[in-house]
Amino acid sequence: MDGTIIDTEPIWQRSQVELTARYGAEWTHADGLSLVGSGLERSGELLRDKGVDMEVEEIIQWMTAYVMEHLRAGELPWRPGAKELVEELHDRGIPTALVTMSRRKMALVAAEALGARGFRVVVAGDDVERPKPHPDAYLAAAAALGFDATACVAIEDSATGVASAVASGAVTVAVEHIVPLSEIAGGDVHLTTLADVDVDRLVELTSPALAARAARRPGGTVPDGASASAPEGVAR
Repeated sequence: MDGTIIDTEPIWQRSQVELTARYGAEWTHADGLSLVGSGLERSGELLRDKGVDMEVEEIIQWMTAYVMEHLRAGELPWRPGAKELVEELHDRGIPTALVTMSRRKMALVAAEALGARGFRVVVAGDDVERPKPHPDAYLAAAAALGFDATACVAIEDSATGVASAVASGAVTVAVEHIVPLSEIAGGDVHLTTLADVDVDRLVELTSPALAARAARRPGGTVPDGASASAPEGVAR
């Protein structure tokens, strides 16, 4: 969600700057970047280590409330092409899940903004025992949709998120945003934006990897629209 669907990363980072300033703690831009894609527990632990005199859960609740307040104060900052892609996937009958390490109450702000053309399933950070980069959230989302994770496509914007999706077995599309992804290991497709990536283009980009996974699954099938003969248009 954060950084892939909506551009909340700057708001999260402002919350960290403001909270550390209240306690006279030092917080750098590099500190903020190091947390992109991480579970909120890790953020809370680092903020405590930096000098924020609050319990980890208190820090998480404070940051979540800060971000939700700013989102509700104005229109959601959708990432280019993301809202349109989710809506087209729905219109074409392709089930989708929102997978995020944010708390469920915040994930629902984005999910509900899409209305009836949104996600069928929401898996949030407080729904799983282990956060990204563990695969738990993606495995839970795939199971809730009724598919093996290897028959799914995950779209991520951080190294931690990509690692989580790859570990689940999903075909992984890395879309660079706040942090560079050109040097990360893993991921099947690398893009710089979702602008102009419609469903047909997404199928074209991911078909080779989906077909390869299907070939390795006993009795596996390639999802509708994907085939081994699709163009090898993987952008790196």
